[in-house]
Amino acid sequence: MVNARLHPRTIEAVKERADIVDVVGEHVVLKKKGREFVGICPFHDDSKPSMTVSPAKQFYYCFSCGAGGNSIKFLMEFQRQSFSDVVLDLARRYQLPIETVDGPQQERLRQQLSRRDKLQRALALAAGWFRSQLMAPAGAEALKYLSEARGLSPATQETFQLGYAPDQWDGLLKHLQQVEGLAPELLEAAGLVVPRKGGNGFYDRFRHRVMVPIHDRQGRVIGFGGRSLDGSEPKYLNSPETEVFEKGKHLFGLDKASNAIRKDDRAVVVEGYFDVIALHAAGITNAVASLGTALSSQQITQLCRVSDSKRIVLNFDADGAGVRAANRAIGEVEQLAMQGQLELRVLHLPSGKDPDEFLKQNGAGDYRALLDQAPLWLDWQIEQVLEERDLSRADQFQQAVTALVGLLGKLPQSAVRTHYLQRVAERLSGGQGRLALQLEDDLRQQVKGQRWHGRSSRHEQPGESGQRERCEADLLRLYLHCPRHRATIRQELRKRELEDFAIPHHRHLWAAITDLEETNLGEGRMESISRCDDDGEGLDLIDLPRLLTDQLLLESSALVSRLTPLLEPGELQRVALAEPLEQLRGIAALLERQKSLKRCRHLLEAWGGQRLQTLESCIAVLIDQEALSDQASVDMEVRIQALFDDLNRDALRYQELYYTERKHIGHLDQQRCASYTVPPAA
Repeated sequence: MVNARLHPRTIEAVKERADIVDVVGEHVVLKKKGREFVGICPFHDDSKPSMTVSPAKQFYYCFSCGAGGNSIKFLMEFQRQSFSDVVLDLARRYQLPIETVDGPQQERLRQQLSRRDKLQRALALAAGWFRSQLMAPAGAEALKYLSEARGLSPATQETFQLGYAPDQWDGLLKHLQQVEGLAPELLEAAGLVVPRKGGNGFYDRFRHRVMVPIHDRQGRVIGFGGRSLDGSEPKYLNSPETEVFEKGKHLFGLDKASNAIRKDDRAVVVEGYFDVIALHAAGITNAVASLGTALSSQQITQLCRVSDSKRIVLNFDADGAGVRAANRAIGEVEQLAMQGQLELRVLHLPSGKDPDEFLKQNGAGDYRALLDQAPLWLDWQIEQVLEERDLSRADQFQQAVTALVGLLGKLPQSAVRTHYLQRVAERLSGGQGRLALQLEDDLRQQVKGQRWHGRSSRHEQPGESGQRERCEADLLRLYLHCPRHRATIRQELRKRELEDFAIPHHRHLWAAITDLEETNLGEGRMESISRCDDDGEGLDLIDLPRLLTDQLLLESSALVSRLTPLLEPGELQRVALAEPLEQLRGIAALLERQKSLKRCRHLLEAWGGQRLQTLESCIAVLIDQEALSDQASVDMEVRIQALFDDLNRDALRYQELYYTERKHIGHLDQQRCASYTVPPAA
């Protein structure tokens, strides 16, 4: 998406030029019926034509599901694109002038679009050439590999445009340069060639490899994956990231899987290209792959747009790398999953097979059956914790308990927590009923302590919410308008665990800032900056206020109105930015102080609840004592004493935690004073 504010003239020109029948007719078979057209609605499971398309009104409407709108709305819904992306695509299709709000932006946008078009043309030509080489005599080995080793039919090879890069240093370079007239510098920007050392020319990036084109959601070639045929490393070589290809933003096969995902209302995410191709060849066409990276939040968002019920099954390899990739993917969406906004399941195939291997030995029906039985993400994570440890050993048993408490402590719904607590206790007890009850109670107490988190509004005093909002706003304003100190601010937020903003529109803005910076500097580098492993050179060159204003205007004008005071500070606010480091220290200390105060209140409440529970237990013991013998009474006294001993031990633990928090609050208060100096490093 281009971060530019489109001029209303461009939008109106697109609306006037884009004919509703042409646009809808590219995706739906339309039949003339009187003055209008009818067709099968693509937005629900339609069995008879329910959609009407009116050329006179330039409008479509489905009488079954209620979907309706103009050409732009249709493409937004059908292709799951943003408004600006659809307008830009239609403007290019109809060769309409693209205008932005100001002249310089307009020229930059034109240049960017023109360059992207050239890169995509070069990649499309390369895909065609690789395809032709597969059918040439030089491609015999690659064709045999695809047909015999992979078992792919000619139709499947054609569907995925599989090709072959010959064992030559400049075969593609010569073809695209001499036949198509493309400059080597453009081919380098497209990731197709590599400059020779010393700057003396270029050579092909891909040589003697089976070539798999990577397409975006609109079916345009944006990169390649190459599989080695002679055992040379790397076994799989991907295109580098370019202006049109970012691994974390695309999914292999999504262009071919979108309709199947929408129809099946479920997406299957696998690791490799050939896993996707094998699944599609077997008729399981709702499969995509994550391009060799951990599944990112952006990729998951794309899948959620296609699936109405937002059902995703992760089918990564069962080795250590696959398990880690699954856990990272879960980490990206666990909040949505816990809130019921996403159904996430994890499938590990028997004997550690990948989908391609499994389908060679089993049928598509067996794979579908396993898909239907795939456990929910939390069930899978619990099983991973239990399977990885020998519960007969005390140390590993405790490790399992600690890990499980961490998992269950995240669950927001008490009913769901209770369900999992009972299941986990039963597993840990080995089926012993009494032990299971004791373990369940112990786990419940540990989870209760685990569940406190700083963003919760519980334990918050009147006025603290407004104070927190002002502090977060000051912090964001500081970051936006003091670019030289951005690295320091990021490092301070990471050190104090303040990166998770509490106010929703502040969280949205921080996420947008991070996306822009990762786009410019890379995700890995931004993480290094936060960890103090990078000095952040280049952060100050990103014009965040301008870019964010343009981007947010395209998303939500209401959001922009709330964030304008941050993006465009007034005179008094600019005066407050005169001493950014001192202000940063004070703001961060105040936000951290709020979290510590809430923690103190939580500890007091938890301690009070523990005392009440002990008192209730003692009363129950005393009531039982009345009907017992003298010896039993002595036993009861011992039990009561044991309860109070436990209470005293808990008291010491709570006191220690409370003392630590109060001491830390005192230190934070010192940091907020102007006379505070940073102590020397130990």
